[in-house]
Amino acid sequence: MKTIFRPAPIIRHVELDVAHLDEHTRSRRGLFTEWIVTNGLGGYLSGTVGGLNTRRYHGWLIAALPAPHGRTMMLNDLRERLIVGGQSYALDCDDLVHKDTSDPVSPYLSEFRLENGLPVWVFRCEGNVIEKRTCMVHLQNTVYITYTLLEGEGGRLEVQPAMHVRSHDGSLAGPPHEQYRWTGVDDGFELHVGDDLPVLKLVWNCEHCSFQMKTERLDKLRYRIEQARGYDWEGSLWSPGSFSGELRPGKSASLTASTEDWEKVRSLSPGAAFATELERKRRLLRTAPPEAREGFPAELVFAADQFLITPMGRTSDQVRAHAVGDEIRTVIAGYHWFTDWGRDTMISLEGLTLSTGRYREAEYILRSFGNYIHNGLIPNLFPEGKTSGLYHTADATLWFFHAIDRYLQATNDWETLEFLLPKMVDVAEWHLRGTDFGIHIDQNDGLLVQGQDGYQLTWMDAKVGDWVVTPRRGKAVELNALWYNALRLLVEWLEALEDTRADRARYQQLATQCRDSFNRRFWNGEKGCLFDVVDTFEGGDDAQIRPNQLIAISLKYPVLDKSRWQPVVERCMRELLTPVGLRSLARGEKDYKARYDGDLLARDAAYHQGTVWGWLIGPFVNAWIKTFPEQAEKAQAFLHGFDQHLYEDGVGTISEIFDAEEPFTPRGCMAQAWSVAEVLRCEVMLRQMRSEKDSQKELESTIGGR
Repeated sequence: MKTIFRPAPIIRHVELDVAHLDEHTRSRRGLFTEWIVTNGLGGYLSGTVGGLNTRRYHGWLIAALPAPHGRTMMLNDLRERLIVGGQSYALDCDDLVHKDTSDPVSPYLSEFRLENGLPVWVFRCEGNVIEKRTCMVHLQNTVYITYTLLEGEGGRLEVQPAMHVRSHDGSLAGPPHEQYRWTGVDDGFELHVGDDLPVLKLVWNCEHCSFQMKTERLDKLRYRIEQARGYDWEGSLWSPGSFSGELRPGKSASLTASTEDWEKVRSLSPGAAFATELERKRRLLRTAPPEAREGFPAELVFAADQFLITPMGRTSDQVRAHAVGDEIRTVIAGYHWFTDWGRDTMISLEGLTLSTGRYREAEYILRSFGNYIHNGLIPNLFPEGKTSGLYHTADATLWFFHAIDRYLQATNDWETLEFLLPKMVDVAEWHLRGTDFGIHIDQNDGLLVQGQDGYQLTWMDAKVGDWVVTPRRGKAVELNALWYNALRLLVEWLEALEDTRADRARYQQLATQCRDSFNRRFWNGEKGCLFDVVDTFEGGDDAQIRPNQLIAISLKYPVLDKSRWQPVVERCMRELLTPVGLRSLARGEKDYKARYDGDLLARDAAYHQGTVWGWLIGPFVNAWIKTFPEQAEKAQAFLHGFDQHLYEDGVGTISEIFDAEEPFTPRGCMAQAWSVAEVLRCEVMLRQMRSEKDSQKELESTIGGR
């Protein structure tokens, strides 16, 4: 009999019951622990586990719309009440300006959990146990929210939608409700908000359902995280009225919200929508390698899925891809506010796609970005609501070489390499003769130089107004490690395809020159590690201890001489390693910042000046394994902090950054692609190494027994 893959539910539980937690812990979890559900287009719904909207990005339907709109807040909030015996019980909570909300979590909320990546809330109220669930339809801007009575006699459930249709990162000032038009249709309702935006469609399903029309403006709403971050934080919403219906034992009530056409909205019942999404998630685990099908890695498989999207509105790109039988794919760098970034995509590709068995999507991403190359560069990012990219990056294109190599190692897809190779040769030639933003190769030593006033071209890219916080102009350590790796890969690929259109010997000679110059120029004998930048535009060399030097070891072709690996890794371990990634600057350096907090100026001043980055654990683990192969298993301990982190900030996912000192408070995006990707990649790699080692021991034992 054949075995059918039926994974056990993957559950991440967040305790909220007032009987088991002190008020402070419960309040903090409810306020600052977030969740997110995505739709494969860049759209999402998201909020806090306690139900309070603390960010401008929190809402029940943020639709991914074509340019010029981009991601658009369509349904902001839901006020939920259970009416029992004439008494009203609030399942939601409000946060009003000038009102002391001592416990911003409904007293009836006892549990929150992620079940196979989808949020579940449990409310206990007057002997009733109500379960609330939500999901999105993949590749649609459609959300389903259901309420099911698990225990008790029930009562009448009222759900009041509230809206301010705007860009998801737009002003909170207040909805232009005089432009809103609310109408009833055959089996639902429509909100018209303007000629150039889609109609929001709402469907309410339950026993004895009704809608009470009562327009209302909800003013003086406070968004706490926006307030703490120095942005506008007071807003208003508009409500057309309330849905209501009887909630009885074993029965459900459901609300559907969508910007799709009515045919799509009606094509799936709420039950069918949840069933299809759970089946899709089962397939994600089935596709993943065995090492990622349960436990912590399985949670990261679901988290990784949230970043892989089909971008909306890039019509010409889609036409070109479809013409040859391809699709376009890209990677959202982080939720809530990032779009797709070239650098983040290439660093994340292995973990998001290859470590999850999604090889075809990796191919689509590589081919898509191959078509975006301009003057030897891939885009740094695509701005929200735009169809063309910005190219101000010196490293994204060099990470592209790395991503192609990892893809080839996993797939042996030489046809894709054949498509990309002429483009990558052209990239190298642009760098050799000089391309945009001052990116070029110094002919005297073969090292890569970058820098232009007003631009931040490396991954340490914080900028406030005209202030580039860490310009790193000159010859940056990781850029030259990436350039050397790219040259060696070109030689390898040209040889593998027996391609004679480019001079392999010339690239090999350039690689040798780069390597010799690198080891001569970047070694800092005084500190026993590498300079971060040499020949800076300001003059001299930058001796600050940063994690970028690990890239000189971690890549397939390490540019740093092997005799110097150990002191570099040990110095980074001692100065930079934390339980949730690496500090971006060592303690004791003059610009070191222990906390990433305050307004935009204060935060960006700390962004790469000590703040811990989760993704850097990947290069560190690679460098550790290469340097100490006999202690490879020890690398598993470097990942333990991330498992615990999945309970905080973004449940089931990994944050962008953390404070540089204990307790390493999560900051920035609550879900970041390269953080998830690199932790997942390392988890799968280390588990596979352990499995191979166990198999080898078993084989040796069997042979020895004979």
